[in-house]
Amino acid sequence: MQQFDNPPVADTRFFLTLRLTLAFACGAAMPFAYAPYDLKWLAIPALSGWILLLLVGRPWITGFVFGLGWFGLGAWWLAPTLHTFGPLPWVWAVLAVACVGAALAVFPGLLAWSAHRLASGDRGRILLLLPLLAVGEEWLRGHLFTGLPWTPLGSLLLDTPAIGWAAVFGVYGATLIPVGLAVAVAALLAGVGSRVAVTALVVLLLAGFFAPQAHQAEGPAHRVALVQANIPQLMKWDVDFLNDTMARYARLSAEAAQRADIIIWPEAAVPLFLEQAPEWKQWLLQQMQGWDKPVLFGGLKLAGDESGAHNGLFLFTPGSTQLQFVGKRHLVPFGEYVPDWIPFLHKIVPGIADFRPTADNGVLQPDGGRYGSLVCYEAIFPEQARQRAQTAAVLVNVTNDAWYGQTPASWQHMQAARMRAVETGRWLLRAANTGVSAIIAPDGRVVSSMPWFEEGVVYGEYRDATGQTLYLQRGDSLLLYLFIPLLIIVVYPRRLAL
Repeated sequence: MQQFDNPPVADTRFFLTLRLTLAFACGAAMPFAYAPYDLKWLAIPALSGWILLLLVGRPWITGFVFGLGWFGLGAWWLAPTLHTFGPLPWVWAVLAVACVGAALAVFPGLLAWSAHRLASGDRGRILLLLPLLAVGEEWLRGHLFTGLPWTPLGSLLLDTPAIGWAAVFGVYGATLIPVGLAVAVAALLAGVGSRVAVTALVVLLLAGFFAPQAHQAEGPAHRVALVQANIPQLMKWDVDFLNDTMARYARLSAEAAQRADIIIWPEAAVPLFLEQAPEWKQWLLQQMQGWDKPVLFGGLKLAGDESGAHNGLFLFTPGSTQLQFVGKRHLVPFGEYVPDWIPFLHKIVPGIADFRPTADNGVLQPDGGRYGSLVCYEAIFPEQARQRAQTAAVLVNVTNDAWYGQTPASWQHMQAARMRAVETGRWLLRAANTGVSAIIAPDGRVVSSMPWFEEGVVYGEYRDATGQTLYLQRGDSLLLYLFIPLLIIVVYPRRLAL
């Protein structure tokens, strides 16, 4: 391995401040590469600029500040959510967002530090290590402390010819392409290993343009109606507004039953416990019997000992008075439960831990159909969709993004759902209270949708899928089989000339 000495840089306070400011600016540009802005090209110069700064030194703080710009500013939408529905004073809401940003910023900080450490400061090997370590860093962000893989780098492949690789390696493995391109650009600008950089650039571009074709579902076609009732969040749990809520769903569904084979309502569309409201349950069953179509609707169910609750998806089947139920398995920390490792919060915030995960397989089966449920937050986790798709022919994502208002959060949430469709090779039917409701094809395309914060129904067709993508078969294990040996080769090379 040819050695590259770090150039002497006056590490004065001024230069350090300048480098950190530039690193923060690079991170602050990253959210604009994602929905709803979709300036994907911006990710390459932002990542390349950050990588050039890493080569100068101070990897940990440079990586952390980059992450603070990316996740701290990128999650700004949490502040109005916490202020409005918390309700927290603005100062505490902003502080909470800063804490989330700081926690997530640890991951790019760890990535930068690890690359420097394993490469012993050699710039050539740092550049070789970064794409491989980035795959591991993204996987770790999606799993550590229950995980938060929001705006993963692999999602940048959506709407590009390279998206087919997500069906092979998943969203974490897809990280290799954008980071690899950014590293190649940074290497050329830094004059480090130009021949290897040009070769890598060409190979990655060719790999993107000649990616495997996304999976195509070839099963029977079905007509679906996704009901977007547009219930204001401040009124959703208001008892005085309950009649209006149920009447709105009934009216939209009666119309939809004439044009669809199945009707789907969003998360917690029925804002009460049916076990405790037999009159409402009877009314609901009568309405659905009249439509004579299967209905999937989000709702709450009391846990077995009635000391907690499940958030999930009910199935009504025509001719039956029984409702099937599958529940949410991956709950939102601090929103739906308190992690066991900080039990003192049970006393500080009473009632926060009312929701419990279920142990079912998350698949509902009306008349031979197989619908895998992803309730709200679960759509950002590849393993949740993969587990359902093992037996499900189509995925159903029900959500209520009214919490986030008209912020990028709703669009980024749907972007995650689109990746789940690609990874599993399944159509994904997304019913959202205020939007964005959409029918998503196995290649991630949005086939049909409607504007958010409007009342209406999304109509369209989808097909059952029986085949399996390579990611559905192997999951993230392919990353272990391929990337760990490459990592070892780079860290302990016998001879590698740049």
